[in-house]
Amino acid sequence: MAEIAYAACAITAGLCAWLLLRAFMRSRFRLLLWGGLCFVGLTLNSVLLIFDKMVFPALDLSVFRLSMGLVALLVLLTGLILDGDA
Repeated sequence: MAEIAYAACAITAGLCAWLLLRAFMRSRFRLLLWGGLCFVGLTLNSVLLIFDKMVFPALDLSVFRLSMGLVALLVLLTGLILDGDA
């Protein structure tokens, strides 16, 4: 049952990233770009979770997973700071 939840999270984050980046390509509103890049990172985070828990259960990939999540959120935070005054 956990496999379904992990896959659903990865698919949902990937879909959000795709929709945000597609909207950015149409409107060129930069906040959509930052949000889309954040969700790309969150998608990779979810994929790493699948690899960590199901594909390579003997390896501990938690440091890579948490680092990817941190980088994804830092990208969004950077975008909010840079585009906050515009």
